[in-house]
Amino acid sequence: MSKKRALISVSDKSGLIDFAQFLEQNNYELISTGGTFKHLKDAGLKPVQIDEVTSFPEMLDGRVKTLHPIVHGGLLAVRSNEEHMKTVQQHGIGLIDMVIVNLYPFFENVNKDISLEEKVEFIDIGGPSMLRSAAKNFDSVTVITDVEDYAKVQQEMSENGDTTLETRKKLAGKVFNLTSAYDAAISRMLLDEEYPTYLNASYKKVSDLRYGENPHQTAAYYTSTFENGAMKDFEILGGKELSFNNLRDMDLCWKVVNEFKNEMACCAVKHSTPCGVAIGNTPLETYTKTFECDPVSIFGGIVAMNFKIDAATAEELNKTFLEIVMAPDFDDDALEILRKKKNLRIIKIKNPVSDKQTWVKIDGGMLVQDNDSEFSDDIKVVTEVQPTEEQKNALLFAQRVVKYVKSNAIVVSNGIQALGIGGGQVNRIWATQQAVERAKEKFSGDLVLASDAFFPFCDVVDFCAQEGIKAIIQPGGSVKDQDSIDAANGHKIPMMLTGMRHFLH
Repeated sequence: MSKKRALISVSDKSGLIDFAQFLEQNNYELISTGGTFKHLKDAGLKPVQIDEVTSFPEMLDGRVKTLHPIVHGGLLAVRSNEEHMKTVQQHGIGLIDMVIVNLYPFFENVNKDISLEEKVEFIDIGGPSMLRSAAKNFDSVTVITDVEDYAKVQQEMSENGDTTLETRKKLAGKVFNLTSAYDAAISRMLLDEEYPTYLNASYKKVSDLRYGENPHQTAAYYTSTFENGAMKDFEILGGKELSFNNLRDMDLCWKVVNEFKNEMACCAVKHSTPCGVAIGNTPLETYTKTFECDPVSIFGGIVAMNFKIDAATAEELNKTFLEIVMAPDFDDDALEILRKKKNLRIIKIKNPVSDKQTWVKIDGGMLVQDNDSEFSDDIKVVTEVQPTEEQKNALLFAQRVVKYVKSNAIVVSNGIQALGIGGGQVNRIWATQQAVERAKEKFSGDLVLASDAFFPFCDVVDFCAQEGIKAIIQPGGSVKDQDSIDAANGHKIPMMLTGMRHFLH
């Protein structure tokens, strides 16, 4: 019985020795390169170096070692094609029946603080070439890129003497899945274009989720291979596994508190909508003010804080049923208290918000835009009455929150709390009525109002005057802006225009 041959070149050597021993025991000759050859040799196996097969030395610091007709002819030859078989025999090319390759760790190094030249050295050329040749010829060649597949291949070979065609086809599919993501990550690094000709995606599955938005929908969680982000490397310190809706709400909640770089901020989110946002001077005060914004809606919600959570705050958090608590850090005592709620997910966030684009899938296409990460630097007072400094600060606070509320969006605030949030309405006056009514239920002092978009009519200003709103901020840009300005002047309400809208559809 003639020996089969397996070509092995891996950066991840976990589990390799046991699998390679199995192959040798099953009449496989092992061909290997560089560090993999040494690893196999040191384990007592009998690999053959690639240059003995090709009769050509490894060169250019290892950049060229498997890019050779002896290798690719052995991989690509179609066994049932007589001409192919005559050709490989004529040129002394031995067939290769299995390829085990995982690529240089480009994904692991692309985000490191190293030079472009150093990152380029992690781009694998020979590995993807071998994988693609083997995968194209999956009818005859078994190709393995994932150490998790060793066990399945070993089991099939033990039971059947070889892998099945179905398994080889699936493993080949995994090759092109991997190499397309690998190339996409490299392209993103080198091309550095906001909107390239081809929209490449490179994401790796972290886990399957129990279900999607609803129990009848399937879902999975993926993270980017080429950029860091708050929702990529967080740490779960306690509680049950995360759901599809949890992850979406976490993303929004963390982005809200990250708007407040110089203040201690807290946000509560329910169903992809902020239901409470506040700033304060202590962790407990900040959370308490957030809770007061909407004590009803926060039930079953998600809370994020941009500060370390202490024991006193943890005690207060535990008084309400929450799905998730997120923060950059937790006191040991706070963790012990929060872990008493066995289902509460406790999330430690490690990375800042880094998203530069928003992708929205539509049927048969994708919409891509840069993130809404700016605020106007040309805010003007357009009324005769000037807002006080306190009112200006309150308006700017409300504007930071309104950006994260579904359009039409209105936020009513006292400057340290978002007391009334109205969003997702089909007209602005309904959103205004909703936000103002909610705010006045909880607070009897001075309130200001922020809108994500212009007022097409003066009805919002008139309603604000009727309800005692003290100041307004909105983008402007309507052909009827003057109607709202005249109404504000008539009611002696100061109004500021930003010139920049913040739709969130």
